[in-house]
Amino acid sequence: MQAELIVDARNTVGESPVWVPEENALYWVDIPAGGLQRWNAETGHVDAWTTPEMLACIARCSDGSWVAGMESGFFHLHANNDGSLDSELLAHVDHARPDMRLNDGRCDRQGRFWAGSMVLNMGANAAEGTMYRFSHGQRGPLDPRLSGFIVPNGLGFSPDGRTMYLSDSHALAQQIWAFDYDIDSGTPSNRRLFVDMNHFCGRPDGAAVDADGCYWICANDAGLIHRFTPDGRLDRSLAVPVKKPTMCAFGGSRLDTLFVTSIRPGDDRDEQSLAGGVFALDPGVKGLPEPLFQA
Repeated sequence: MQAELIVDARNTVGESPVWVPEENALYWVDIPAGGLQRWNAETGHVDAWTTPEMLACIARCSDGSWVAGMESGFFHLHANNDGSLDSELLAHVDHARPDMRLNDGRCDRQGRFWAGSMVLNMGANAAEGTMYRFSHGQRGPLDPRLSGFIVPNGLGFSPDGRTMYLSDSHALAQQIWAFDYDIDSGTPSNRRLFVDMNHFCGRPDGAAVDADGCYWICANDAGLIHRFTPDGRLDRSLAVPVKKPTMCAFGGSRLDTLFVTSIRPGDDRDEQSLAGGVFALDPGVKGLPEPLFQA
């Protein structure tokens, strides 16, 4: 299960990998650079586009375009073959403070797009993070759905869509919660502790759910990806050759490859020559297709 470097991307904060089967390609973002990137699995070629704001998370639309969480809200993106990118603000987010952006996000199984906000300076320890849900036809500002987080992260949904997972990756929190999720209304309830990551190596970052309903979470600062069973038991841990993996996603022709993005910190790059890269692992299980945003 040794990790393979597939792109020496050197992303400052690589995040939000999404496998697109019809293109046999992996897309992901580099948050501070406002970069949308694509790796072609057949040729190894990498394409890149730049957005007008920091780009935190993406979800594919049925027409091949993207819905994205950025600094000021939810955007529609269209990446053109000539390297240009069209962007349109769909819904504005009224942040609690001016120094905030959206962070981790993805679609639920019904195609509603969720994303959480955070204060840019994690050292402020500010619990201003809020979860927003965006559906087709909405116009902002959007109403908060869940609040009180420092760095909301690790969003995922069970195979039947009836359980929502969410974490707070800040060092003062390091918790993963499970919620009952009403698939008709898109409403989480009955919040409960799923995993206390203070008892495991690493802080909880981005996540994915496999076909067995197990929850995979990147353990930032530990160079690991943990797999937890639906009852919260640690099943296995896979290693990557960098300290700060950020998010994982299943892909490949059989959805049996786990792709992992990472951070390239500014303080010890000499010791982490592959930091900021994108990696591929054989997790020994299959994933699920990522839901499309229902535009």
